[in-house]
Amino acid sequence: MKQIGFIGAGNMATAIIKGLIAQNGSAAGLGVFDTDPEKCALMAQNGVKVCASTADLVQESDIIVLAVKPQSYAAVLAAVKPVITNTKTVVSIAAGISIGSVRTALGCDCPMVRVMPNTPLLLKKGATALCPSENIGAEDRELVYRMFAGSGVCEYIDEAHMNEIIAVNGSSPAYIYLFAKAMADYAESCGIGREQAMNLICATLEGSAAMLRDSGDSADVLIEKVSSKGGTTIAALEQLRAHGFAEGVTAAMEACTKRAEELSGNA
Repeated sequence: MKQIGFIGAGNMATAIIKGLIAQNGSAAGLGVFDTDPEKCALMAQNGVKVCASTADLVQESDIIVLAVKPQSYAAVLAAVKPVITNTKTVVSIAAGISIGSVRTALGCDCPMVRVMPNTPLLLKKGATALCPSENIGAEDRELVYRMFAGSGVCEYIDEAHMNEIIAVNGSSPAYIYLFAKAMADYAESCGIGREQAMNLICATLEGSAAMLRDSGDSADVLIEKVSSKGGTTIAALEQLRAHGFAEGVTAAMEACTKRAEELSGNA
């Protein structure tokens, strides 16, 4: 059995580990290191082996998942460098950190998978983009894919687009939450209970996503089907367009990508 070790025990690592435990029926083969004793204690309660240091975790693992913030990568990679070898596979889930920059920092051309998941992974509703390096073995490639596919949808993406994909699935839940909040704020201002409104909004988002995925219609066709000439939906869409809704979304996604490119220099 391949040993999988996680450096960092935050929300994303917890989601992935829970998914693996659900798939495998136990925490056998899973290890973790985190500087926070409370997080380590929670992992231990779930049967995950807690390692004493980054070096111990790397030495005991076949696949090492770097589950820390981009700003922490330099320190973490410095701790990994003395014990990493090209027999181990590294999984990186940090925004903006390229395979090349991680390898350069490690001084090792180890097999890698660059991954961009999102937080709905916590509810097994994740959307994950993956980019394997050219030298990864078939077994490790499949294992890493299943690591994320067990908690949602996965797509392989060329690394040339991994910074751009962050805007598509990594950061985008926040845009959707902001949209839902604005709708709920309006409902509440009209005297509608916020909990009732949010329940309807969430169901509408879920149903709309299902229509986009399963109806066979494009987004443009679906918009047309909801819109009647001179009706309420047309009135709403006219205001969204007048306020630059599509342009605002595009600008937000471009800003997200630009920030990811800026973070590329942190490793």
